Amino acid sequence: MRPIIIADNQDLTKAGWLYLLQSVGGELPEEVSDKQTLLRLCALKPTALVILDYTLFDFHQEEELIILQEKYPAISWIVCAESMTDSLISNLVYKTQQCSIILKDSNLEDLQSALKMAVKGQRYISSTISNRMFEQNRPKQAAPSVLTSTEQEILKELAMGHSTREIAGNRNVSMHTVMTHRKNIFRKIEVNTVYEATKYAMKTGLVDLTEYYI
Repeated sequence: MRPIIIADNQDLTKAGWLYLLQSVGGELPEEVSDKQTLLRLCALKPTALVILDYTLFDFHQEEELIILQEKYPAISWIVCAESMTDSLISNLVYKTQQCSIILKDSNLEDLQSALKMAVKGQRYISSTISNRMFEQNRPKQAAPSVLTSTEQEILKELAMGHSTREIAGNRNVSMHTVMTHRKNIFRKIEVNTVYEATKYAMKTGLVDLTEYYI
């Protein structure tokens, strides 16, 4: 059975982890309340499971935890906190292999699952964190355009570098008609230059970036 280290300096939280650890058995966990002691134990027990309250320890930069993971790759971590930044979550998910992530207000099922999987050397991401990541990565639906279909087509042609004369010729209309459309487009999307209009077209998905850069 792998050794377990509880890196937390709140008595109530530690008592909760000790209660949950009874379900997995094994030796009694060691409790540490400062980073220096934690680092020393990581060196002495490089196959341990570390339950870490990230916000209560003296980690000045997120990269410190990444470096620890790289230095002791056989250590599994359960990283918990009352709240986590998107940057911290991203670093723990994509730059580590053995970090489970939960929040302190996670439900009992989350806590038990994280503990059982971490003991086996497997990662667990809490449902709250997973849902948050899903929402962040879900493609955003473009807002309804303020432009008519004809204006959208002309804006796309402008963004693709076509001149007013070329657009008029392609559409069999006068240059005056294209200029009127252009003026209306700029007014509706609140821009003053073709460059700004092109940025708008890219941002709203009217112009495919891969198509633009070919």
